[in-house]
Amino acid sequence: MKVYIDGNYYDKEQACVSVFDHGLLYGDGVFEGIRIYNGTVFKLREHIVRLYQSAKAILLHIPMAMAEMQAQVEEVVKVNNTHDGYIRLVVTRGRGDLGLDPAKCPKASVIIIVADVELYPPEYYAKGIEIITSSSRRLPVDGLDPRIKSLNYLNNIMAKLEAKQAGCLEAVMLNKEGYVAECTGDNIFVVKEGRLYTPTVYQGALDGITRATVLELAQKLNIPCEARALSCYDLYNADECFLTGSGAEVMPVTAIDGRRIGDGKPGVITHRLLKAFREFIAAG
Repeated sequence: MKVYIDGNYYDKEQACVSVFDHGLLYGDGVFEGIRIYNGTVFKLREHIVRLYQSAKAILLHIPMAMAEMQAQVEEVVKVNNTHDGYIRLVVTRGRGDLGLDPAKCPKASVIIIVADVELYPPEYYAKGIEIITSSSRRLPVDGLDPRIKSLNYLNNIMAKLEAKQAGCLEAVMLNKEGYVAECTGDNIFVVKEGRLYTPTVYQGALDGITRATVLELAQKLNIPCEARALSCYDLYNADECFLTGSGAEVMPVTAIDGRRIGDGKPGVITHRLLKAFREFIAAG
């Protein structure tokens, strides 16, 4: 594995950043997680745009143009000769001192990691998974807009720990008003009476790339879809539920907080969207 850091390539064992990097000291930075399918980077342009929008929102200057960043990501994939895998693209505030002041960091640092992807077992897609609702709330918009994909992920990590302690893969995170925002690393969808619903970004949902792709596929399949406010009541009483994300793709959920969803099996619309997503990927 060759890791790109600020214009140079390093072996995995030698790849490192300064202990004075504000990404390490304060979580000051932004990132993207991107899939590679058959040598092609999935929705790379969309990921790059989101990265730069997140950086702009926190006044972080990325020291290369968007087109240059896109070309650099593609080059790292080629250097690593990766056909199917995962990319972690990180931009930190860079090296500074022990104070908070970002002005003490003269230049942002760009890190591109390409690695093998850990796929979920096929039985998860066939049988679905159980999730819980976490007591850790999604960051409110008046604290830090959740559309910023920042390195500050501690509340998501706490929710993930809750899920693991409950023997689950994922946990639903609510916003401070008690409405559903998203899961720790995935967006969430429900189906009710043939209609598809997902929380809006204004409720705290990340504007996920896979989420947007699934909404586009639903429209092509003539499945009515809407982004709106959802509560736990809506989740518990849904006919179907599934998660979307770079790793999960389209993951069926069959139980939430011990409540069976629908008939306790992945639903028809979930299967249709998973099949459509995989066909979309296969088509390149």
